[in-house]
Amino acid sequence: MKIAFIGLGNMGGGMAANLVNAGHEVRAFDLSPDALAKARDNGCTPCASIPEACEGAEAVVSMLPNGQIVLSAYTGEVIGAAPDGAIFIDCSTIDVATAREVAAKAEEAGYAMVDAPVSGGIAAANGGTLTFMVGGSEEAFKRAETVLSAMGKAVIHAGDAGNGQAAKICNNMLLAIHMIGTSEAFAMAQKLGLDPQTFYDISSVSSGQNWSMTSYCPVPGVGPQSPSDNDYQGGFATGLMLKDLRLAMDAAETSDAAVPLGARAAALYEDFAGAGNDGLDFSAIIRTY
Repeated sequence: MKIAFIGLGNMGGGMAANLVNAGHEVRAFDLSPDALAKARDNGCTPCASIPEACEGAEAVVSMLPNGQIVLSAYTGEVIGAAPDGAIFIDCSTIDVATAREVAAKAEEAGYAMVDAPVSGGIAAANGGTLTFMVGGSEEAFKRAETVLSAMGKAVIHAGDAGNGQAAKICNNMLLAIHMIGTSEAFAMAQKLGLDPQTFYDISSVSSGQNWSMTSYCPVPGVGPQSPSDNDYQGGFATGLMLKDLRLAMDAAETSDAAVPLGARAAALYEDFAGAGNDGLDFSAIIRTY
């Protein structure tokens, strides 16, 4: 399949490479010359513009920083440049309202579109083990599934347009709450004289068990390898977690949802990022305890 890939950052670069590895012909665009050079090395055809990348594309995949850029890219450059019948797949994490607006504009122009934000981080993007949460019609989902399966281990239909984004921000709000709670528990256990490994051995098989503990432990040297073992470098940056929490707070306000724990998690990550830690993995919040 001929695929246009727009946005070759930390996540998009690995995703585009996995599409090439799956046998697809990938025409790639990014504003960064270094990202384009790396994409070329990974087997993509670098393009000088979004319309050039979209020439002859059967699918357009994007991984962009925010909703305004997604809206501008699709309405200003992708729509009309991509051939009739192309499927649009936006893997960016953006607000629900913009995702639905872009999808509606694409459909008005005769294209099918899904929002398909991801869970898994940079390592999963490079390894092709992402989880995709997909919003869009059943027909559009089935068309997108073939493309997404080349980049992930799980592709799940969340419902209508925008529901992929809804699933992503709700999931990451829960993740932030879990990480903060896990960090608090480890810090208190240690202050009470309990060895972190011993607490892990107990809690990881008890009712306090959660992913932030057993798969992504914030304590160095405890549990499977995680960013805490690399001085909190790599993984899922605090700044990105904060972005998702801000989106979650906006969505909670517009939907009149009560999220007291989510709001507290957002406030804690605002403070942590504001103290110069936005580039550290989000599990580094344990340092505040």
